[in-house]
Amino acid sequence: MSAGEKAKAKTEQAEGKAKEAVGSALGNDRMTAEGQAEKSTGDARDAKEKAKDVFKH
Repeated sequence: MSAGEKAKAKTEQAEGKAKEAVGSALGNDRMTAEGQAEKSTGDARDAKEKAKDVFKH
């Protein structure tokens, strides 16, 4: 897994989780949804990189 892509995935996951928590605490549904979307994007990027690693070996 590319270190840069792995870091990007982890950053997206962390930012999404934080935004989701803040949105939930404030009762802001839009922010909560945006956080969930960012987290999902990070999860997808992470899965893609892991799949690429499996096929390299």
